[in-house]
Amino acid sequence: MKKTLSLLMAFAVTAAVLSGCAKGGAESTQATTSASETESTSETAKETSEAQKPADNYTLKIGSLKGPTSMGLVKLMDQSEKGNAKGSYDFTMVTAADELLGKIVSKELDVALVPANMASIIYNKNNHEVTVLDINTLGVLYGVSADDSIKTAADLKGKTVYLTGKGTTPDYALQHVLKASGLTSDDVTLEYKSEAAEVVSILKEKPDAVGLLPQPFVTAAMAQNDSLKMVLDLTKEWDATAGENGGSLVTGVTICRNDVIKDHRDAINTFLAEHKESAEFANANVAETAALVAAAGIIEKAPVAEKAIPYCSITYVDGDRMKSLLSGYLKVLFDMEPSSVGGTLPADDFYYMP
Repeated sequence: MKKTLSLLMAFAVTAAVLSGCAKGGAESTQATTSASETESTSETAKETSEAQKPADNYTLKIGSLKGPTSMGLVKLMDQSEKGNAKGSYDFTMVTAADELLGKIVSKELDVALVPANMASIIYNKNNHEVTVLDINTLGVLYGVSADDSIKTAADLKGKTVYLTGKGTTPDYALQHVLKASGLTSDDVTLEYKSEAAEVVSILKEKPDAVGLLPQPFVTAAMAQNDSLKMVLDLTKEWDATAGENGGSLVTGVTICRNDVIKDHRDAINTFLAEHKESAEFANANVAETAALVAAAGIIEKAPVAEKAIPYCSITYVDGDRMKSLLSGYLKVLFDMEPSSVGGTLPADDFYYMP
């Protein structure tokens, strides 16, 4: 996971102004009115001049991963394509985080929606030159099985759990939840596979197997095998055992390069407002969002997307709450493996406070 990374964000918006006019009075007050009109005309001319100042037309280049983080952006993507967005955007969607990071390093991207721990690694490896703007996705990990006896993480005792990515955040998240539930590595066997499709295949072959999968793979697996169900929500398990400073199971965050924040703060704040609106739209208008998700190629079929979206934990969290949730999550990862967050925990300047 250790990579030399850097990141940039910039974009701009148009400004709105108010204009006014003055009306003349009676002939007996013509002189006074004339003076008033002159003053009003001067003010109007000043406001008109302000309105005619050229806007910052910078196009913000935004990169996201093909998955839940992009689902929260699809409404804004659609608005941008139709010319209805307040900001100017150029969206790029990729399938691998490494590809995103390569584009950030080469400054092909200004903003990136990345895994939460990866944001911390970038911060630590690139001289603290990036800032987290918001949390865009919370936990998307679920335990999937045909075994109805599993209700909580404690019920995994004596079971074998199949998952991908040994030494990745899903692995650390599961191990943290197991430990918090009083289980050790002797109680649960973890079998690692190279990709989610392998886990899905095992679930078909072994009815009593338990798979740890992210959305939308969970919904896809259940569509292929109607005996499967979501038996564990890892986010709920995390929250139940997190304690006061345990944060939450944060999946994706939005990061930006600091020099762009300095030069384009108003533009960034406008983007954040539109990002929030897009995420809220995704949760409130699932069917319409599912159609946009399918059109964007994130999930092939809209009906599958419609079933998956409510479980993708699409969100928008900024400010103090973002800092609290994310810092708690990173602390848990750091305590398990410091390298998972880049060796040290980020300082306060890691968190954007609008």
